[in-house]
Amino acid sequence: MLMWLADQLVAWHSGFNVFQYITLRTILSVLTALLLALAFGPRLIRRLQQQQIRQTIRADGPKSHFDKAGTPTMGGLMILSSILAGTLLWGDLGNRLVWIVLGVTVVFGAIGWFDDYLKFSRRSAHGLRAWQKYSWQSLAAIAAAVVLFSTAGGPAETELIVPFFKNVSFDLGWLYIVFVYFMIVGFSNAVNLTDGLDGLAILPTVLVCGALIVFAYATGNIKISDYLGIPYVRGVGEICVFLGAIVGAGLGFLWFNTYPAQVFMGDIGALALGAAIGVVGVLVRQELVLLIMGGVFVMEAVSVVLQVASFKLTGKRIFQMAPLHHHFELKGWPEPRVIVRFWIITVILVLIGLATLKIR
Repeated sequence: MLMWLADQLVAWHSGFNVFQYITLRTILSVLTALLLALAFGPRLIRRLQQQQIRQTIRADGPKSHFDKAGTPTMGGLMILSSILAGTLLWGDLGNRLVWIVLGVTVVFGAIGWFDDYLKFSRRSAHGLRAWQKYSWQSLAAIAAAVVLFSTAGGPAETELIVPFFKNVSFDLGWLYIVFVYFMIVGFSNAVNLTDGLDGLAILPTVLVCGALIVFAYATGNIKISDYLGIPYVRGVGEICVFLGAIVGAGLGFLWFNTYPAQVFMGDIGALALGAAIGVVGVLVRQELVLLIMGGVFVMEAVSVVLQVASFKLTGKRIFQMAPLHHHFELKGWPEPRVIVRFWIITVILVLIGLATLKIR
C-alpha cells in the first residue's frame, strides 16, 4: 500500500525510490509489526480477560500446568493482525506470492480461531475433532498447492533441491502438489504441538523466519542466486516483507508470552504460523533445509507419532509424555530450562541451515 503511494510520489521527488528496496521495506515491516503488537497487546489481553477467554488445561497434562488455567488465550489475534498490517503496508501487493502466503496464513488462522472458539464456548480442552481439523487443513493446503503448481514460472519452482550438493535436484512433477500439502499441514501441526510452554514455539518461529528472509532474498535475486548455485525464483524476494512482519509480530508477542506467560497464542496463532513457515519453505525451494532449521518443530511432531505408534503396537510408551517437551518436564527439568535449551537448539539448527548456502 505505502509502496504504491511511494511510486506515485517518485514523480515529485526521486528520494521516494528508496522504498523500492526490499531490504528497507523488510526492516520497516519488522518494526511496524513489532510496535503494533507492543501497542495493542495489553488492550487485547485485557479484552480477553474481560470476555473470560481463558486457557483450559487438559486433565491428562503435566500437573505443573494446572497453575496456567485462567491465562488468556487466542493471543494469536495479536500476531495475525500485526503480520497483516506489516505486509499490507510495506509489501508489493501486485506480487502473487504475497497474496498466496497471506491467504494460507489467514485461512489456517481461521481454522485455529474456530477451534479455539469451540474450546472457549464449551469450557473444554477439546475443540474441533481431529478429523474435522485435518479435513479443513487438507482442503486449504491442497488448494494452495494446486495454485502454486498451476502458476509456476518454470521447472525451478517445482523441483526438490538437495542441500550440501551442487546442481542436485529432482523434478517432482504432479507429486509437487502432494509434497506441498505435507509441508504446509505438517509444519502447521508441528508448531501447534510445540506450543505447549511459555515462549517455546514463538522464538523458534522468529529464528526460522529470520533465516528464511536470507533464503528468500537470495532466491529472488538473479545475481546472488547464480553465485550461490541456488534456483532463481522471480518475485520471491518480496516474501521477505511478509517474513519480516512475522519476526516483528513474533517478538512483540514474546514480550507478553515469555515465562510466566500473560497470554497464549492458541491454535489461531500456532496453526497460522506453522502453515506460513511451510509454504514459504516451498516458495524459496528449500524444503529440506527448512526441515533442518525447524528441527525443534519436527522432533516435537515425530515424538507424538512415535509415542502413539509404540503404544498402539506394543502397549508401551517411548516417552514419559508427548510432545517431547512434556517428557523433559516430567524428568524434572524446570519449564524455563526446557524452553531455553530448545531455543539454543534452534539457533544451532538455523546456523546449519544458513551454512548450506555456501557448503554445496
